[in-house]
Amino acid sequence: MKFMIESYATQQDYDGMAGTSTDTPAWSQDDFAAMVEFMTTLNAELEESGELVETRGLAAPVHTRRVGPGTLVTDAPYAATEEVLAGYWIVECDSFDRATEIAIRLGGCPGPPHVLETAYADIRPIDEGPSPGPAL
Repeated sequence: MKFMIESYATQQDYDGMAGTSTDTPAWSQDDFAAMVEFMTTLNAELEESGELVETRGLAAPVHTRRVGPGTLVTDAPYAATEEVLAGYWIVECDSFDRATEIAIRLGGCPGPPHVLETAYADIRPIDEGPSPGPAL
């Protein structure tokens, strides 16, 4: 079964990773290097186990364009929250519990304390087509 593990960030998080202080401190080069090393290792392990289908990080929210009803087009994201999808992993594994184990590992990703305090991931099964219907 395939699952999408989604991670989230704000524009401030992206600015901090780029070394810019806003309402929160900028990441140090060591913080950023540790995060990259962690993600590289995690992705390599998932690839080696055969569970990684795809993973991507997304560009900063400031580069987002939203298209709405009719011809409404808005630059930058913005639903009612500051958080946006920052990256994702598509994994193929035996169970929701295994996908959860993988997502829990993301909690070990190093970073500045103010980022780690609010970090979370969502795990969603991927719908791969119509259900076969009720069992007869």
